[in-house]
Amino acid sequence: MTTVNGNIEAKGLTIRANLSSDGDDYISLTDIAKYEDEDNPRYIIQNWMRNRSTVDYLAIWEELHNPNFNRVEFEAVTKNAGRNAFVMTPQKWIDSTNAIGIISKSGRYGGTYAHSDIAFEFASWISAEFKLYIIKDYQRLKQAESDHLSLDWSARREIAKTNYKVHTDAIKEHIIDEKLPARYVNFTYANEADVINVALFGITAKEWRDTHPKEKGNVRDAANLAQLIILANLEMLNAEFIKAGLSQRDRLQKLRDIAVSQLKSISNVASVKRLQKRFGK
Repeated sequence: MTTVNGNIEAKGLTIRANLSSDGDDYISLTDIAKYEDEDNPRYIIQNWMRNRSTVDYLAIWEELHNPNFNRVEFEAVTKNAGRNAFVMTPQKWIDSTNAIGIISKSGRYGGTYAHSDIAFEFASWISAEFKLYIIKDYQRLKQAESDHLSLDWSARREIAKTNYKVHTDAIKEHIIDEKLPARYVNFTYANEADVINVALFGITAKEWRDTHPKEKGNVRDAANLAQLIILANLEMLNAEFIKAGLSQRDRLQKLRDIAVSQLKSISNVASVKRLQKRFGK
């Protein structure tokens, strides 16, 4: 799972959001509450949580999504919910019921956050109109993130295609005999592709499929970002090694040594770490 920070713009307010790759997005209740009281948003949240209907809603959400929800403590809470003396805060709710739908964060993106299901319910309590503006820009933010991811993955695929073409051209020009029957040509290409697979992943395409029968795609589809970067490098290097006339055995050893060395280096590059966190690869 990966998370990306973003902003929702609604009725002149900026509302912070944490978008998650698994769809469990969290939105700042603190920022939403500022629509009602910019100076004391926590009191708005507490007033909302004092309502019996709010507590019931939060409990139902937790029961649907949280196997560790403390139902016994919730029952104790409901005995006083709605009374004039009843006080409920986000942290008290979290501590007493093991809730996950509401979280408290510190730091730059600090404040009280809630799952989008709960955040929209809170916004509706403040203003139905305001809620609609939030939902509209939230959908825009989600679409923008989706488009960005699609663009980046498309670029990566195109780069991979270019390197693959260089690799196969080298195989065609320096390995495949013009007299080789057509039925063996694809075998030669696959065999050379496995040189890269073994050098980088330590396994052939067939071995990966045999050990991952339920997985879709192939061993390269399962690669992380660092491995994909190295894969592109190895294909270019193997093409040059083929042109230089190195044997497959020598090429495999050289490529393996390079893969190990580059993996150690690239895995520690900050930009690669950020991208892997962003794209979950």
